[in-house]
Amino acid sequence: MPELPEVEAVRRELVPFLVGGRIDRVQVRRPDLRRPFPAGFARRLRGTTVSDLARRGKYLLAQLSSRETLVMHLGMSGSFRIAAARGEPEAHDHVVFEMASGVVIAFNDPRRFGVMDLVPSGAIERLPALGALGPEPLSSAFDGAALAHACAGRKTPLKAALLDQRVVAGLGNIYASDALNLARLSPRQHAAIIATPVGLPRPSAHRLAAAIKKVLSRAIDRQARDSDRSHPFRVYDREGQRCPNRGCAGVIRRITQAGRSTFYCSVCQRRATRL
Repeated sequence: MPELPEVEAVRRELVPFLVGGRIDRVQVRRPDLRRPFPAGFARRLRGTTVSDLARRGKYLLAQLSSRETLVMHLGMSGSFRIAAARGEPEAHDHVVFEMASGVVIAFNDPRRFGVMDLVPSGAIERLPALGALGPEPLSSAFDGAALAHACAGRKTPLKAALLDQRVVAGLGNIYASDALNLARLSPRQHAAIIATPVGLPRPSAHRLAAAIKKVLSRAIDRQARDSDRSHPFRVYDREGQRCPNRGCAGVIRRITQAGRSTFYCSVCQRRATRL
């Protein structure tokens, strides 16, 4: 599933073709994705102008002149393809936006776990999937204090807590592993370990928040720089390789937590890591 850096890369790719543009026509080529399209979906989009394209967690939010917001999620396999002119839709092109500029933007989703919805712009935060999201990890609202407060009293493993979108919005399995490695924290420690009994941040909370910001920022930069967008992660999918932390001679190991792969260093991410 695309994570925050990949979704942010998609947002930046779409902005020049969507923002300020008018939607002339929308082809909806099936009745649903993960769930049915809202009533009158194509009709409500037709003739509207996109004033902004934002991201909240892993969701894309297109602000429309109709005072509605087009809410989009890529799901497991969703992607957008931009073409200079109309052509025959490809397999799994489920939604096709034809812009007044002549550009055609197709949403392709083989596994159909994506989402497209239309909601009143003032009601975005009332959507269950968006209203429950924690702070954006790259915003000023997210820091060691916010992270410690969200993790205080939690006995769930630290890695699992980071995947809870109520703790931090948009962080996924890959970058949670990478951030924990950079912060030299064990993914198996209780999440509460980064907070004092009254919920104040320990030094580890500040290290982890800074590590999350760093790995996400670097990944976004790589997405913009690498045309093929294939790059090695810090520890994810690097089982058996040397730890990338300076001065550490450890080896990356893989464990399974809540059905997901976790990669960590067997030396510098021991449970006894300093707090």
